[in-house]
Amino acid sequence: MSNDDDNLYDKILLSKLLVGIGEVATITGIPQRQIRYWEEKGVITSVPAEKNASTRRYDYPTIKRIILIKELLDEGYTLKAAITKVGE
Repeated sequence: MSNDDDNLYDKILLSKLLVGIGEVATITGIPQRQIRYWEEKGVITSVPAEKNASTRRYDYPTIKRIILIKELLDEGYTLKAAITKVGE
């Protein structure tokens, strides 16, 4: 496999990766309550739950967005300014 094939494989794998809210909280250091709040405000979105699923699940791009917003908040940005800087 070439590097291009590896990169494509990684992108496909990452696009299928779904992580529960508890794991996202652990990865990002952001409490679940705050993640839910951001979702309620439309800052982030979870992947639609499967039938009878009881937990929110997030994909890689959303987790990356959460981390970027947190870094900006840690630097002193307001949530609104961080969202603007990351892009809506």
